Amino acid sequence: MFQKIRVIFSIPELRQKIFLTLGLLAVYRIGWWIPLPITDIGKMRDFWAGAQGLGSLIAQISVFTGTSFEQLTIFGLGIMPYISASIIFQLLATVWEPLEKLQKEGESGRKKINEYTRYATVVICLFQSIFYVLTVGRMGLYNEAILVNGSLPLGWLVTAVMVMTAGSTFLMWLGEQIDEYGIGNGISLLIMAGILANLPAALQKLGGQLYNKDTGFRLGSDNSQFGIEILFVLAALFIAVVVGVIYITKGQRRIPTQSAKHIRGRKSFGGNRQYLPLKVNQAGVMPIIFASSLLLFPQAFFAIVDGQNLTGWWGVFVRALHDIFQRQTFSYILLFVIGIYFFCYFWTAVTFNPKDMAENLKNYGSFIPGYRPGTTTANYLEKVMVRITYVGASFLAIIAILPQIISTLIVGTENYMLAGFFGGTSLLIVVSVIIDLVDKIDSHLVMRNYKGLLEKTK
Repeated sequence: MFQKIRVIFSIPELRQKIFLTLGLLAVYRIGWWIPLPITDIGKMRDFWAGAQGLGSLIAQISVFTGTSFEQLTIFGLGIMPYISASIIFQLLATVWEPLEKLQKEGESGRKKINEYTRYATVVICLFQSIFYVLTVGRMGLYNEAILVNGSLPLGWLVTAVMVMTAGSTFLMWLGEQIDEYGIGNGISLLIMAGILANLPAALQKLGGQLYNKDTGFRLGSDNSQFGIEILFVLAALFIAVVVGVIYITKGQRRIPTQSAKHIRGRKSFGGNRQYLPLKVNQAGVMPIIFASSLLLFPQAFFAIVDGQNLTGWWGVFVRALHDIFQRQTFSYILLFVIGIYFFCYFWTAVTFNPKDMAENLKNYGSFIPGYRPGTTTANYLEKVMVRITYVGASFLAIIAILPQIISTLIVGTENYMLAGFFGGTSLLIVVSVIIDLVDKIDSHLVMRNYKGLLEKTK
């Protein structure tokens, strides 16, 4: 392994790409800690410490968005506005004909769609930053030193909105620079950096429950702490989950295809047997993000309404709905699993078009043995994708509810951030980004006649 690392850094171009990527990620992490002057950091910290239900909800959002909504910084919105705009245009391209035509124009069409996405990102940032700054004011978390007659001046409000918008736009540019001059997918690396930044705090909290300076390591468990034996269980579970995520992420259903054979003079061309790879987890991490986001709205709404201490039948009704959307309840897990299955099939239908794939096979003179080119091939591909999507959705459902199971049965609900690293969106994003990064490093090594990172050396 050390020999392969030495080889990686011995290639000047690859070494430059790696150091540039690390430097840009360091810039992101530095800006992540720069607060806006309109907020009182002490008040904000005390507020989130006292808001247990809402605080855990915000922590859950922060884990899979790779940012921190608990503090108002120049990068407070993170990269999520750009991801939201990208998802919007990807969905619009399937139903709006002008965008669909642009998508089929190749590189020029892709650049045009990226330009529209950037404009949409700025608009989304403006709306989100205005809502965020005004919400902080309603919570009474403004810095009193800059208030005039108890309210925030318009100049400070505009400045805060513009700074947050510029911060997210800068992160979008930062990700594009990593794509062009660094190594790996820039946006994914920014999200992964934000997720991994929460790991030291989670491990520190775990260490505080495992070790005491007076008694040493604990060997038994009780309601508030757990022993060192839990650490071995968590380690084994983490390895098993990572192996399963890699297996499903890289898993493919390989459909055999045959190219037509052409004879020109005394030579024959084509007739090769190839494979059409269909990913088992075609939707990636998007179904979990969509399902989580969909359930967060009623969860946050009923948490706020229930905090008003309503009485009568209306209060009983609101409390019942609030209990239904609690994260550790059976009803929440059931709705979460249903949402994952739905969005898994929905996102696969958006990103995978069997008719276009069958048409491309026909145009290139290839066919699937036993199936006529055209409609019959498209129906077969759709049937296969429906079956393997069920397997992918089942895997995503298991991974998504694993943090709830671990936090409830093993580490406790107060350690949900730690449990989030054993499943859910965080683990899928981290593993997927690392796999993509390893593949891109391998491509550089193989291009220079070196062994890949995962290949055995003699």
